[in-house]
Amino acid sequence: MRTFLLLPLLALGLSAADWPQLRGPDGAGLCPSCSPLPSEFGPDKNVLWKTALPEGKSSPILVNDRIFLTGAEGDDLVTLCLNRSTGKELWRRAIRAPKREAQHTLNHRAAPTPTTDGRNLYIFFADFGLISYDFEGKQRWQLPLGPFNSQHGIVASPVYADGKVVLVCDQDTDAFILAVDANSGKIAWQVPREVINGYATPLIYRPASGPVQIIAPGSYQLTAYSLNDGKTLWFVRGLTCQPKSAPIIAGDTLYFNGWTPGNDAGQQVELPAFAEVAATADANRDGKLAQSELPPPWQPTGTWRAIDLDRDGVLNEREWTFFRTRRAARNGAMAIKLGGSGDLTSTNVRWRYEKSLPDVPAPLVLNDVVFLIRSGGIATTLNAQTGKVIKQGRLTGALEDYYSSPIAVGGKIYVASEHGKVVVLSATGEWEILAVNDFDSDIFATPAVSEGRMYLRTKTALYAIGAAR
Repeated sequence: MRTFLLLPLLALGLSAADWPQLRGPDGAGLCPSCSPLPSEFGPDKNVLWKTALPEGKSSPILVNDRIFLTGAEGDDLVTLCLNRSTGKELWRRAIRAPKREAQHTLNHRAAPTPTTDGRNLYIFFADFGLISYDFEGKQRWQLPLGPFNSQHGIVASPVYADGKVVLVCDQDTDAFILAVDANSGKIAWQVPREVINGYATPLIYRPASGPVQIIAPGSYQLTAYSLNDGKTLWFVRGLTCQPKSAPIIAGDTLYFNGWTPGNDAGQQVELPAFAEVAATADANRDGKLAQSELPPPWQPTGTWRAIDLDRDGVLNEREWTFFRTRRAARNGAMAIKLGGSGDLTSTNVRWRYEKSLPDVPAPLVLNDVVFLIRSGGIATTLNAQTGKVIKQGRLTGALEDYYSSPIAVGGKIYVASEHGKVVVLSATGEWEILAVNDFDSDIFATPAVSEGRMYLRTKTALYAIGAAR
């Protein structure tokens, strides 16, 4: 199944040795053609080169002899190009940010990962918008976007397919998905999304027949759009409030994980509809709900700002409905059979798993096994066909939070913790820890891999890791 995703990229001049977007050619985090990587490495072991970087959390991408990634320095939003063999900086371009978007402390102004068509580069900064450079650093076009109204900041990475750059901008009001003509930078189509804050990068899916699809998780629903015109093709309900993980495809199945605080099994609360609440609690009869009007059982468990989506101090019917849905939502990893149209919730969800779920890391599927990495250092493997647990255990030596997604190379799983522990596991359902490598620096980016090398970004540097020659 991976072939149909990869062939269009090869036609554009990309090769199997390239890593053109977040988590590789099809977003799956796999490199079956890659040479094995060492299990043991670190700042002073099996390092081929190291290059200092401006601070950022975007992941590196690889094209031909080049590496591209982003950073931020003061008010400058920086795009860098490095030589893949040596790590030498070939060029950097900076664009001045016209604004500062609100964001969570775990987010970053340079968090979204660039993408490429094999000839040009496409970058998104929430503080600016979309920008395209050619491989020599000449700006081709720019498309300012925002300002945004997101609780934690817009963070989804752009994806490229068939002459279009697609970006999901989920926010608390006026959320949308858009496709931009890759040559001109003009908007090809833009479609509103009835969601609130979400942080998941979408996925390109090429079915055997029919239009190319953009599969985009959102609050409470996963939706597939036609790349041609943005028309909704199908959807699955039952997601959590704030999806952060990227979806992946293996065979004829899509796998997705969603987790939000307060939505684990057993934490659900059924709240009444807006009309009932207003009749009981709207003391001044203005058709809106102030926090002081709500009795304790109906109060939010978090901040009022999280549910006051338009930030006007009171809740309207839309805001209460999203709050009500959030309190009843359930976290879960799910397997969805691909194929069909319309609402596929009752027909295409093969299984759900609702315990010990990741927050940000995407699932990884290899040899009919689903790998999940949860904050706190808990690794779980599931049977990809049934969702049954194969093994669950602690990543001893790296019991930390995880924001980087796992990748698989040469029969091993590599995953980096927040504070720089890179854990290496055997790539089997009954996984074992092979090594824990300490970089003593925060890691949020997902590594890129190719031709016997792993490119690993820490808070201050990019490392090329490979067996010493």
